[in-house]
Amino acid sequence: MATTLVTGASASAREQAIAALLARLPGQAATHHPDAPAGAHIDSSSSSSSGAATARLESAVILEGMAASSTPLVSTSSLQVVRIAPGCLCCDGNLVLRVTLNRLLRQRPRHLYIGLARSEHLDQLRSWLQDAPYDQLLALNPDIQT
Repeated sequence: MATTLVTGASASAREQAIAALLARLPGQAATHHPDAPAGAHIDSSSSSSSGAATARLESAVILEGMAASSTPLVSTSSLQVVRIAPGCLCCDGNLVLRVTLNRLLRQRPRHLYIGLARSEHLDQLRSWLQDAPYDQLLALNPDIQT
């Protein structure tokens, strides 16, 4: 699954960047969340190959830290948003990230976004995500810095 790491000190900027990426996914309709800032969109569509609506998880987002005061990212039938406590995700938060990631991977989303507050250990986190068993499940895209 396509996986993108998004870093930046501002939770709002990280969430806006992820919302913009979600809005650009091909073949998906994006809808505006009523509490989202202007221009921000989230994915809320899903359909099966027969055209009937299903509860398919298209995208998953793991966000480090508390929500921005006005977040464009909310869980829908096709978007799962999960927040985990802030901290170094390759050191202190490694177990929490693994459990959260494993739970999301069972739902087989097409796209995964991980929003990180700090980028000090970004190379170590990328390396960890490229090791077994994740090397067979995740295709890491270039990082996005907000």
